[in-house]
Amino acid sequence: MDIRKLIAVGAGVSLEVSGQDLVATVVRVRPGGARVLDQAVFERFLERPAAEWGADYQAFLKRLGLAHLAATFLLPRSEVIVRQLALPGVAPQDLEAAIALQLDGLHPYGEDEVVTAWSRLPGTPVVLVGIARKDLVERYAQVFLEAGVKAAAFSFSAAALYTGARILSSPPAGGFVAATGNGQVELYGESQDRPIFSAVVEMNPERAVALALSELRLPPETEARPLAGILPQPVKAPEGFDLSRSAVGYAAALASACPWLGIRPNLLPPQYRASGSRALVVPTLALALLLVALVVAAAAQPEIARRRQLAMLEAEIMKLEPQAQRLEALRKRIQKEQEQILLLDAFRNRTREDLDALNALTRVLAPPAWANSLEITREAVVISGEIDQAAPLLKALDETPYFRNSEFVGPVGRSGAKETFRIRALREGVGP
Repeated sequence: MDIRKLIAVGAGVSLEVSGQDLVATVVRVRPGGARVLDQAVFERFLERPAAEWGADYQAFLKRLGLAHLAATFLLPRSEVIVRQLALPGVAPQDLEAAIALQLDGLHPYGEDEVVTAWSRLPGTPVVLVGIARKDLVERYAQVFLEAGVKAAAFSFSAAALYTGARILSSPPAGGFVAATGNGQVELYGESQDRPIFSAVVEMNPERAVALALSELRLPPETEARPLAGILPQPVKAPEGFDLSRSAVGYAAALASACPWLGIRPNLLPPQYRASGSRALVVPTLALALLLVALVVAAAAQPEIARRRQLAMLEAEIMKLEPQAQRLEALRKRIQKEQEQILLLDAFRNRTREDLDALNALTRVLAPPAWANSLEITREAVVISGEIDQAAPLLKALDETPYFRNSEFVGPVGRSGAKETFRIRALREGVGP
C-alpha cells in the first residue's frame, strides 16, 4: 500500500493573483481523492479597502466550515526568481551557508534587499531556491494583515506544482514539460537530467516548449502537457470550476492541505506567519495513523528477518574493511607512481622534440634564406627572417611532420632583393 496516499489527509486554501483580482481555492484531500470545495474571486482587491474584501474572504471560509485555515499565497511568477543549485555532498546543516555564498549571483536585484526560501528536492542533491524583493513580500504581507487574512506561507508556482504532482499521484515517468498561457508562457517540467525546470517567457507557445525541451534534455518530439494534466484530477468540484485555468492555485491548495508530503519553501518572514488549528482533522489523522500502524505491524516479521541478515552482512564487511582500505591505498599509490613515470618520460622527450623541430626549420630555411629571430614554445614556433620568396614557406613547413597550420603574422615586406617575413606555426605531436 502507498503510505504517502494513506496520510494524504487535510484541507488547504491557496490565494493567487490573477490580473488585478485575488483568487481563493479551497481543497479537501483524502486518500480517496481531492475535492475542490469552492473557489472565490475578490475583484480589484488592492484598490478596495482591505477590511472590506477581508471580511468577504472570512465569510467565504466560514461558510465552508474552514475559518481556521491559514492560506498559502502564490507570489506572481514574474516577481519570483527561481533557481536550482546542485550541492552534492553538502550536509543539511550547511545548506543555508552554501546557498548564501552564491546568492548574489542568483538574482538581478543588485543592492536591493531580497527574501529567499529553499528546499532540497527529495532523493537528489538539487536545491530549489526562490528569491523575491523584500519590499514586494512585505507589501503583500501588510495587505493581508490589514485584511485579517491568515497567511501561513508565501510560495511560488514551481514549488506548488512539484508538490501537487506528488499528492495522490505521481508525475509522468521519463520526464515531461507542461505549459500554459499565450504570449507570456509559463513553463514547468521535470527530467532525469534536470529534476525541475520553471520559467516564464514572452514568445509563442511552440517556441517556448522547444526551449523547455532543450533545457530538460528531452526528445524534440515530446508533446507538451497542460499544467492540469500533471496534477491529480479532483473527484468533485463546484460548477464552473475550470482546472485548466486554476491549475497552479489548485496545486498550491493541495500543498497547503498536506505540507508534509512535499517541499514548502516559504518566502513569508516568520513574524507574519500564521498557523491554522488542526483540531478538526485530529480524528481523521488518528484513524489514518492507526491504519498505518496496522500496515507496519503486518510487515514487521519479514522486516525483522531482513534486518538480521543485514546485520550479519555488515559484521562481515567490518571484518574485511581493513584489508579493503589497504588495497585501496596501494591502488592509489601505484596510480600516482604511474602518473609520475609518465610525467618524467614526457619531460625527457621534450629536448629531443625541440631539437627535431629546430632541425626541420634549418632544412626549410636553407641558404640563401636566413632567420633573424626564432621563438619555440611547447605549442608553436614563431620565426622571422628574409628569403627570396616567402609564400612557399607555409607549404614547406606544413609538409614537415613537426608543424601545422602555418600562417604569416603580419604582411610580407621587402628588404632589397629579399622578402621579409614573420611566420607562426603550431607544433605537431609534442608531448604534454
